Amino acid sequence: MPAAPDFPPAPDAVKPVRALISLSDKSGLEDVARALAELGVELVSTGGTRAAIEKAGLPVKDVADLTGFPEMMDGRVKTLHPVVHGGLLGVRDAPEHAKAMAEHGIGPIDLVWIDLYPFEATIAGGGDFASAVENIDIGGPAMIRSSAKNHGYVAVCVDRESIDEAVAALKADGTTGLALRKRLAARAFARTAAYDAAVAGWFAGQVADAAPARKTIAGTLAQTLRYGENPHQAGAFYRTSETRPGVANARQLQGKELGYNNIADADAAYELVAEFDEPACVIVKHANPCGVAVGEDLSEAYARALECDAVSAFGGVVAVNRPLTEADAKLITGIFTEVVIAPGADEAARAVFAAKKNLRLLITDGLPDPLQPGQVFRSVAGGLLVQSRDLARITPADLKIVTKRQPTDEEVRDMLFAFTVAKHVKSNAIVYARAGQTAGIGAGQMNRRDSARIAAIRAKEAGEAKGLAQSLAQGSACASEAFFPFADGLLEAVAAGATAVIQPGGSIRDEEVIAAADDKGVAMAFTGIRVFRH
Repeated sequence: MPAAPDFPPAPDAVKPVRALISLSDKSGLEDVARALAELGVELVSTGGTRAAIEKAGLPVKDVADLTGFPEMMDGRVKTLHPVVHGGLLGVRDAPEHAKAMAEHGIGPIDLVWIDLYPFEATIAGGGDFASAVENIDIGGPAMIRSSAKNHGYVAVCVDRESIDEAVAALKADGTTGLALRKRLAARAFARTAAYDAAVAGWFAGQVADAAPARKTIAGTLAQTLRYGENPHQAGAFYRTSETRPGVANARQLQGKELGYNNIADADAAYELVAEFDEPACVIVKHANPCGVAVGEDLSEAYARALECDAVSAFGGVVAVNRPLTEADAKLITGIFTEVVIAPGADEAARAVFAAKKNLRLLITDGLPDPLQPGQVFRSVAGGLLVQSRDLARITPADLKIVTKRQPTDEEVRDMLFAFTVAKHVKSNAIVYARAGQTAGIGAGQMNRRDSARIAAIRAKEAGEAKGLAQSLAQGSACASEAFFPFADGLLEAVAAGATAVIQPGGSIRDEEVIAAADDKGVAMAFTGIRVFRH
């Protein structure tokens, strides 16, 4: 480990003499370059950036004028030179550094604005392997890191916000302050770390390394939240480079600022509603669906989802998988709703929602693909859990009927619907469903029997709310996201009115559970797939 040299303290104020600019996105370049030139800062640049500055009629030097070497190897080598990095890393007030700079004709570079090759955009746009590799920036990160390390003298800018702050400081008194340079350096190191994380993550995928020795996740601050899960906790929301449609990439058209729990619930709701091909609606409360249904249109789907548990739906999150119409909006605004997330909404629907000023309306312009591979993350103390996205999807051909009675075609459809919902319910999970509608949901209990009982209570209350003499679960299919370890959970489902059961199977007491199903005359299917969600 290098020993810390005895450098003199960095000055508070530095008056830039020379700036190096190299940009892929040249938005705002002319204005910034003109402002720097008017402040007497010499401009140095490369390739297309230099040409754009020249086109604006401003004086600019090519990096090659400093190094004595032209760009070569298709532009791969242009700034990797001691004259450039010496100008960035040289400690101006250290006698040995000043001597070396003078002996080798190295002039100081006091301001840097670099935005890196668009690697993230290239892979997000589906670029091929060769294009992605060619968009891995080498010189840019090296110059950014050199500049940030020497922040005692160099102001390094990696985005428009940073260069605007630096120019504002220069316009104020002609200098950059040490506090500003430290802030910019921190931002710069975060940018190169995020860039390297994107490259490393993509490359791991190219070699099918599901568990690389080192894993880095990078995010860009999207929003500082009012608080986290609770008011005494700080919270923030970061976007990753993933372009999956959902809450992270949605446009908020109206309503209060999203909170931590709003974001988590909207994500849970939208991932579930995308599982269905028919018009569908999901209502989520505290991370669990309380009502899910399909219909001929969204209005029918919403009304049927609400029937399952109208009490819990109050203040919930509503997700749909079709663009919203005026009729849909009028139904949804019939009760207090925190968030509505949808792939679209017509002008009439937006006008209806606008009358509810606190309701957040999120438009995603698309649906997530439930079969698209990806990774999900969870933090633990001192570590990070990483797993592949749950892509489980059951078809009729996957079902192993283990009872004497075979399920009807209608029961098979209900079982598959219920199992799809159960995949998105916190474990232990029990879901009753009939005719494309949840009848009762039991979530997050420590044993499966209690989940079955809670789901039955919800189904009974839903039936009463409709004026029925029986539970909404009468004639339903029951889905369990993991096996029944004892027959008691299955018997609770039968008592609630279920006539068919779907579960993974695999318990040492499977035969006992099958015998109980046969005794009650219900059909039961094993999937062989467990879909825990914690």
